[in-house]
Amino acid sequence: MRRLRRVAGGPARRRGRQLVHGIKALIAALLAWVVAGPAAPDGRAYVAVATALSMVNAYTVYRSVANALESVLAKVAGLVLALLTVRLLGPSAGAIAVIALLTVLVGSRRTADGRLQAASTAVIALAATAGGPMGGLVSPVLQTLAGAAVGIAVNALVLPPLYVDESDSAVRALAHAVAELLHDMGDGLAHQELGSRAHVWLHRGRRLEEQLAFAREQVRQADESLRWNPRRAARGRRGDVTYAQLYTALRGVSLQVRGIARTLADSACDRRPDHRLGRQFLDRYAEILRLAAVAVRGLVEPGPGGGPVQARERLREAIEGASAWHETMTGLIGRGTLTRPGAWHVYGSLMTDVERLLYDLDHVGAR
Repeated sequence: MRRLRRVAGGPARRRGRQLVHGIKALIAALLAWVVAGPAAPDGRAYVAVATALSMVNAYTVYRSVANALESVLAKVAGLVLALLTVRLLGPSAGAIAVIALLTVLVGSRRTADGRLQAASTAVIALAATAGGPMGGLVSPVLQTLAGAAVGIAVNALVLPPLYVDESDSAVRALAHAVAELLHDMGDGLAHQELGSRAHVWLHRGRRLEEQLAFAREQVRQADESLRWNPRRAARGRRGDVTYAQLYTALRGVSLQVRGIARTLADSACDRRPDHRLGRQFLDRYAEILRLAAVAVRGLVEPGPGGGPVQARERLREAIEGASAWHETMTGLIGRGTLTRPGAWHVYGSLMTDVERLLYDLDHVGAR
């Protein structure tokens, strides 16, 4: 039911956010027009309004400040470039060619947007007369500064955006996907379905990469939305584990899960009789995988059977039991009792993956 409420509440949150963006954009445009009017020709502060709208529509307060700095610097650079070219070459085609050449050659590809802003500003500023260009150059700079200040202020003070809920939902969805795959692999091994379902598990394990990428972007955006945000003091983080830490742990767990799925798929394709996994090991490993699923799900939604600590303890006991069996079998191999231990490298790989999975769960649980 909690999951259904989150899904149903998504469109309502988006509509509410769009309404807030619209109101903030209107406030920023009006304030920029009023504040920058004295610095604009005939009181028409179009540059200030455009800059304010750009800043207020940034998806975080931190991003609005960064965009403002980039925009102001680009416009100042463009206006200075226009001033120099007008004084040297006049408002001619040669000046436009010099501006285009310099903006293309100077800077890296990552600064392409800033260079385009500088070039467009410089070309527009060529409309200033050769005899007295300073009057035409100062006004856009002042309007840009005023619009940037207004846009940042409105974005920071009028319901500044937070994306904590989106990050929470993405990380929870990732945890449930990992837990469901672990549980399905455990059930499949317990019901002797390794040969028929191993490649399905491998495909699902590889598709976890898409959810990892989406969760990573949501966590990055949530962390950025908390920087310089006045609402952060009024809205505490839930629990002692940040979503970034939880995502990092789940990323490590998902890597181990994909490794387990790959090893099982390779084993299912191996037709050599002495390389088949033993039934005793598969039964033990199935229990380990199901307990791992409970432990992973317990990171985000502790169930009625105990919290994440209890789930990890049960998982630890299962791994210790399987490890004891592993050591016993290793001793039999060393004494030559087992003559055909062809699958022993597969046992070791599967045990290593699940031990690393437990380590990742313990690490995030301790934090």
